[in-house]
Amino acid sequence: MRRIQVIDSHTGGEPTRVVVGGAPDLGSGPLAARAKVFQERFDTFRSCVVNEPRGSDVLVGALLCEPHDPANTAGVIFFNNVGILGMCGHGTIGLAVTLAHMGRMKPGEHRIETPVGVVTVVLRDPHRATVRNVPSYRRHANVPVDVEGLGRVTGDVAWGGNWFFLVKEHREELTVRNVDRLTDVSWRVRQAVNTTVSEPVDHVELFGPALDPANHSRNFVLCPGKAYDRSPCGTGTSAKLACLFTDGKLRPGDVWRQESITGSVFEGTVEPTGEPGVVVPSITGTAYLTAETTLLVDESDPLKEGIRV
Repeated sequence: MRRIQVIDSHTGGEPTRVVVGGAPDLGSGPLAARAKVFQERFDTFRSCVVNEPRGSDVLVGALLCEPHDPANTAGVIFFNNVGILGMCGHGTIGLAVTLAHMGRMKPGEHRIETPVGVVTVVLRDPHRATVRNVPSYRRHANVPVDVEGLGRVTGDVAWGGNWFFLVKEHREELTVRNVDRLTDVSWRVRQAVNTTVSEPVDHVELFGPALDPANHSRNFVLCPGKAYDRSPCGTGTSAKLACLFTDGKLRPGDVWRQESITGSVFEGTVEPTGEPGVVVPSITGTAYLTAETTLLVDESDPLKEGIRV
């Protein structure tokens, strides 16, 4: 019987499962190199941790690693039901709250290594943290794509730690009761986008007016494995902030309140980098612990590696 120790949390409704023990040895190189080893040699471990019967399609895993640079607080490799994620905003907030629970992070600023670069997280209290993300930017504006059953849809291609297609003009109702329809529409859009642009877009983000007048916008985000983000999506909000800044609709220091499909909120700000159109977004959100447990892997179990997609 193998044992894998995990701590679960949710950030604005989106779950994060941090693996704190029982993980495979990925070596001690840079996080990008370790993520490649993880993907190529230990994909069954990924599936075991986050896929059914131990997990679910919505669950995001976070493999806690020793940092390559000992000056940093921790390293992390994020993953979901279909593979490795470059960066995960809600997951980093969840990781910070988890590390605080473990006694490995105190309030203040910390550097976290990810496969796409070092991010900074400020732990504000036991539940709230701000992630200073990787540089984000819009690659293409107003890209028209012809979507089967929907006609022409126009959106922006932007990077926020993952590649996004952001759609403002649509006829969809952004509510939880409409999730099946939103998932179908976003999946069709993603398939069409990937025949149109060269960037490997794996997230689709639909925007609409916020339901709470205290917020600026509501979104629906479809993640790579066809699960929707219950939070406003940290990397998706980062991509949105980059587009707003480039369009002159968001100034440094302005706070953008992004509402999710479930009503949870991230607050976002940007810092210009000096490079045209490129900003460093900061995302603030709240996370809560939900479980501290040991996953059991019986070697005689035919589904010990999870139900793989």
